[in-house]
Amino acid sequence: MQILDAKDFKYERDVETGTEQQLTAVMSIINEVKTKGDAAVKSLTKQFDKVELNELRVSEAEIEAAYTKLAPELIEIIRDAKENITKYHEKQKQNSWFSTQENGTILGQKVTPLDRVGVYVPGGTAAYPSSVLMNVLPAQIAGVKEIVMCTPPGQDGIPAAILVAAKECGVTEIYRIGGAQAVAAMAYGTESIARVDKITGPGNIYVAIAKKMVFGVVDIDMIAGPSEILVACDEKATPAYAAADMLSQAEHDVLAAAYCVTTSRQQAEEIRQELAKQLLELDRNEIAKQSLEQQGKIIIVANREELLAVINDIAPEHLEMMVEEPFSYLGEIRHAGAIFLGPYSSEPVGDYFAGPNHVLPTSGTARFSSPLSVDDFIKKSSVIYYSKEALKANGRKIVSFANEEGLDAHGKAVAIRLEMEGL
Repeated sequence: MQILDAKDFKYERDVETGTEQQLTAVMSIINEVKTKGDAAVKSLTKQFDKVELNELRVSEAEIEAAYTKLAPELIEIIRDAKENITKYHEKQKQNSWFSTQENGTILGQKVTPLDRVGVYVPGGTAAYPSSVLMNVLPAQIAGVKEIVMCTPPGQDGIPAAILVAAKECGVTEIYRIGGAQAVAAMAYGTESIARVDKITGPGNIYVAIAKKMVFGVVDIDMIAGPSEILVACDEKATPAYAAADMLSQAEHDVLAAAYCVTTSRQQAEEIRQELAKQLLELDRNEIAKQSLEQQGKIIIVANREELLAVINDIAPEHLEMMVEEPFSYLGEIRHAGAIFLGPYSSEPVGDYFAGPNHVLPTSGTARFSSPLSVDDFIKKSSVIYYSKEALKANGRKIVSFANEEGLDAHGKAVAIRLEMEGL
């Protein structure tokens, strides 16, 4: 793994847009689902997942059966995580507000939850019940009445942990479809699946491209890139902890990026040695090894100012501050998806259990975007009640403004009231 000085480091990381071949394939899938509905979804599932579907929707009996297949202690862990995530996100709720002025004008903002939301949960070789919790619970807390989930079917069906998590979180419909065809079905609707207003949740490059293509027909949460972590250390940080946390993201994908920024060259060498040692103990060591070799870096900085400059330049998805007095850095950290303070706040604490959302901005987009939250599942309407007194006081100003822009019908809509009311 490369060790370099901050002066030699240049951050370069682009949001994945897909190849021409991938873009063409996704557009073809979307068009097929739009025109052929359920038939296209079933055909594409057979083609890509090697599963022949009779029914798209998962039955209540299948969901209940999942509880018998899952260890009771894991069900309790899911419930405990749900409680923590719920408590955190409930603090994000917004209320409508109204303000009455002296002249009788009432101005306000009406907060309304979305009607129907679609959540995509990845499948394949692994089950991700944590993705269910993180995407569904903020929507439920926001007041969304219909929460739909799509997840790819495996040869043995949908993992029990995903079905249990969905039931515990209040998902109203579950469909056994994945990939771009699931995104298209949720965006445009089919005979079996009513269209949604917004689609959230991570997926592979085909899912990401599909979400980007249907944006505007529906809303989406974000275009998620490969996972990333930056562990910031001073000379007193424990190298084994830093290495373990870097590997927690490197195991995701060969494109995942694990950075360490440290004020100590000796510590940089110790962390590199720990990475090599701990790699040997991982089931996904080949993936993690490639990730570290191709994307990972240990960056040596001269001081606190340089350390903060590198952090804000990278704008990491996950930022760990393994430094003395980590809270003293908080005000100067401008760009990060999730911030973990202190040596015991390992990134997986946030991924699974603490409460904050693990759906985070990647590829430097933390410069302008935020973690998934209750805000993503509401919309706001402005409210105006203009009194007669207010129109008398301000009407001619509004007419002048409209005339300045050359929109005389705008001006006349106010002027006619001034004239007829004798104002």
